[in-house]
Amino acid sequence: MYKLLKQEGRAKRGEFHTVHGTIQTPVFMNVGTAAAIKGAVSTRDLQEIGTQVQLSNTYHLHVRPGDEIVKRLGGLHKFMVWDKPILTDSGGFQVFSLAGLRKIKEEGVYFHSHIDGKKIFMGPEESMQIQSNLGSTIAMAFDECPSSVAERSYVEGSVARTTRWLKRCQQEMRRLNGLEGTINKQQMLFGINQGAVFDDIRIDHAKAIAELNLDGYAIGGLAVGESHEEMYHILDVTVPHLPVDKPTYLMGVGTPANILEGVERGVDFFDCVYPSRNGRHGHVYTNYGKLNLFNQKFELDEKPIEEGCQCPACRHYSRAYIRHLLKAKEMLGMRLCVLHNLYFYNTMMTEIRDALDAGRFQSYKEEKLYRMG
Repeated sequence: MYKLLKQEGRAKRGEFHTVHGTIQTPVFMNVGTAAAIKGAVSTRDLQEIGTQVQLSNTYHLHVRPGDEIVKRLGGLHKFMVWDKPILTDSGGFQVFSLAGLRKIKEEGVYFHSHIDGKKIFMGPEESMQIQSNLGSTIAMAFDECPSSVAERSYVEGSVARTTRWLKRCQQEMRRLNGLEGTINKQQMLFGINQGAVFDDIRIDHAKAIAELNLDGYAIGGLAVGESHEEMYHILDVTVPHLPVDKPTYLMGVGTPANILEGVERGVDFFDCVYPSRNGRHGHVYTNYGKLNLFNQKFELDEKPIEEGCQCPACRHYSRAYIRHLLKAKEMLGMRLCVLHNLYFYNTMMTEIRDALDAGRFQSYKEEKLYRMG
C-alpha cells in the first residue's frame, strides 16, 4: 500500500508498505541482475550502504540457475540472504534487447537463450509463474518494449497487446497468490506504460492501465535511444495520467541528473546499471562531477574518492590505492568503486527525501545540478 506523505509541485514524497518492509520514496533500486550486484558486492554490503530495494531479473534467473531451483531453495530472499523488498522485472526488456532472436505472437514470445541457444517461450502467464517462484515483493507485468524509432502503426499494435497481456498478468497473479505452495502470497503487480515517443499513445495507455487499480505503475521504453529532452517531455505528458496515490517507476533510469528531473516530474522508483557498471570501469560519482580513477593525476593522490563520504571505500582507502588496484586488475578495485557509487546514489535519494520533507526540493535540485556541473 502506498501512502503519499507530501508533494512539492509534482514531486512526491511517499511510503510504500510491503510484506518485506516499508520503502521510503523516492527510491533508487540497486540492480542485482542475477541475484547479485556485479562487482563482488554482497547483500551484507547492501545493508551497510543503505539499500532499500534490490532488483533482480526474471529472464536471467529463469535461464540460470532456474526459477524452479530458486523456489526449492525457499525463494529469492532466502537464496541471496536479503530480507528487504525485491523487485523482479518481467523479462520483457530482455525480449526487446535480444531482438535478433525472437518472434512475438499474441500468446507470448518465442526466443533463444543467450547462454545455450535453447528455445524459450515466455508470455504473461509464464512471466508471472517465474516471478511467483522467485517470490519477489513486486513483480513487473510482461510487456513489449517497442523501439523508440518504431513506426506509429507498429507502436499502436504493440501497446494494445501490452494492455491485453497486462490483464492476463493480473488474472494469473491472483490465481498464483491463492495457491497453497506460493512463497509470497502478497506479491504485488506493477503495470508498464509504453508508447515510444508518441504523446497521445502514451497518454491513452496511461489512462487505460490506471483503471486496472494495480499496486504501482511503471513507465517503460525510455532511455533506449531517445534524447533526455524527449524523455522528460514524455514524463511531463504521461505521469499526470497515472494515479498519484500509487507509486510511479521510471524503468532503467539513470544518471543523477535524470533522477533529479524524474523526481521533479512525480517519479517514485528508479533503477539503473550505471553506478555498478561505471564503478567497474573506475568511473566514480562525486558531488563535484564524475572522476576517472584510471587517470594519471590520481597516482599520488592520498585523498579519498570524495572528502566526507562515509562509504566503505572513502572511509579507508585513497584514490592512489584504488587506482593501483584498478590498474593491477585486482577485483577489490572494482568492488570499492561500485560500493562508493551505490552509496552515492542511495545517499542522494536520502537527501532528496529530506529536501522534500523540508519543502525545499527545488533549491536542492538546482544546487546539486550546479555543483555536479
